Amino acid sequence: MNTENKEQLFQLQAEICKTMADAKRLKIIHELRDGELSVTDICNRLGLSQSNTSQHLSILKRRGLLSSRREGTTVYYGLSSGRIAEACDLIHSVLNEQLKLNRNLSILLSQGK
Repeated sequence: MNTENKEQLFQLQAEICKTMADAKRLKIIHELRDGELSVTDICNRLGLSQSNTSQHLSILKRRGLLSSRREGTTVYYGLSSGRIAEACDLIHSVLNEQLKLNRNLSILLSQGK
């Protein structure tokens, strides 16, 4: 891969990371990991307003993280790739490991070791 392509890839990665740098969007991704949901379903599950949910869905879709389909008047959203959920799981795993290490370090420090 040439330098220009690498730079473009890093730029795209940064944009995706910015898009995912919102807890509500991460919760939406989490809810969609098992399949499509309507806007109403997502609102009910997360306790968000329809307008707020629609804004977040629009951002996620524009960045290519979600796909959508219309059935009558209802729009269903789903992850554009299962790898999106895998990426989120990987980050969760790393964060969980860090929390455990920090807890263990705190325990050791409090015991004077």
